[in-house]
Amino acid sequence: MKAPDFWQRGGGGIFAMLLTPISWLYAAGDRINRSGRKAARIGVPVICVGNIVAGGAGKTPVAIALARFFLKEGKKPHFLSRGYGGRLTGPVRVVLDVHSYKDVGDEPLLLAETAPTWVAKDRAAGAKAAEEAGADVVIMDDGFQNPSLFKDFSLLVFDGGFGIGNGRLLPAGPLREPFAEGLDRADAVIVVGEKTEGQSFDAAELGKPVFRAELMPRQAGSVIAEEDVVAFAGIGRPEKFFNSLRHAGCHLIKSFSYADHHVYKKEEIMKMVELASANGAALVTTRKDFVRLEDDAKMMVTVFDVELNFEAPEKLQAMLSSLVQSEIVHGE
Repeated sequence: MKAPDFWQRGGGGIFAMLLTPISWLYAAGDRINRSGRKAARIGVPVICVGNIVAGGAGKTPVAIALARFFLKEGKKPHFLSRGYGGRLTGPVRVVLDVHSYKDVGDEPLLLAETAPTWVAKDRAAGAKAAEEAGADVVIMDDGFQNPSLFKDFSLLVFDGGFGIGNGRLLPAGPLREPFAEGLDRADAVIVVGEKTEGQSFDAAELGKPVFRAELMPRQAGSVIAEEDVVAFAGIGRPEKFFNSLRHAGCHLIKSFSYADHHVYKKEEIMKMVELASANGAALVTTRKDFVRLEDDAKMMVTVFDVELNFEAPEKLQAMLSSLVQSEIVHGE
């Protein structure tokens, strides 16, 4: 789904008011789901990269950045994902030359480019499979609200420009659970992008460590800098991607927004290809969208890759290293 306008900060009005009673039911159901269930533990640390706001906050780039931290230290991180949109329930290890987004979803394909990745509807079973395959740390991409697996460390990721939106619970707003409740279960917060007015995300205010990061174009992305482009994206917040193109100096002739995980039809792609061709422009999309394209469509589309850069990576890396080391000592 695409986030409605009234989810924005300050948004409300009649739609939010009408949907508020449903939000109460949603909150009650969520609390029931998380109560009375004993979380399974495995023998290696589990780090959860999650959020409490529906839509794209940047969880997957954060998870990839964490894995790279551990890889530099000689660790063997494995990713764990639900595999949203894929047909396989798992546990199954993603094989890039074998699986498609139809099998495992789009995000696991991105994760598997960095480290071994497991898709499992049963998160505890998936984590155990990763451990048995040699993982010495498991990084969950999403799953903050999933109570089946014990998390040794939980990071909440926020889009700095969106914050917590209008502060209301689904479907009246974007929150999956009350902000205070989610924050209480988190160990640290990561804010991606510029902070929104009125939501400071200050460590002193939240009572948690706060790490700030920016999504920056990879070097390969410079090939379309300063060019005319037609862009499309089916992610949580497509406008973030379009703004990244503008910041890179691209002239955005036309942009097309689709719902997160959108499966593209041939006629949709051809419409955009023809528009780009008529304007002498490049047709550009995100890596996440690219993996959902058919092979013939991929030949007509350019990927604009981004990566996460932390303001103070050494501080986060020290915290994660300390966590893993303490778990190893505890385990012995």
